[in-house]
Amino acid sequence: MAELHPACAPLAFLLGTWQGTGTGVYPTIEDFSYAEEVSFAHVGKPFVAYAQKTKDSGTGLPLHAEAGYLRPQGDGRIELVLVQPSGIAEVLEGTVEDCDIRLASTAVLGTPSAKPVTATERRFWVDGEVLRSSVAMAAMGLELQHHVVSEMYRLS
Repeated sequence: MAELHPACAPLAFLLGTWQGTGTGVYPTIEDFSYAEEVSFAHVGKPFVAYAQKTKDSGTGLPLHAEAGYLRPQGDGRIELVLVQPSGIAEVLEGTVEDCDIRLASTAVLGTPSAKPVTATERRFWVDGEVLRSSVAMAAMGLELQHHVVSEMYRLS
């Protein structure tokens, strides 16, 4: 594996594959629980690749997936570019401090067939060997509000 690019040092706490469970809520859907796997990887360039997939906890059927890149900008600033097979693309910016990343969307785009999402906020934070993730979303004409939260443990 390539040596970690110095710009990515503040993201080293994320590297690896994580698995766990989460719950989701939103006014337009029924509450749900899911199994999640995320990976953060690098190739020696000034970015960290991110991939996520979820499955229904009861049936094991796929629910959601997304992929993108965390792009450290120095001085604790970070960007995330992200795409989803549902036709949504997000551009977010925020901060990384210690083991806590907080991001807010600067643009959310959708294909003509995608559900309308107008804003997102994301957070990734590690406490010991536990990665927690949360997403807030403004969608379907509603204001920004909590959508999902998960807790995962490092596999590798």
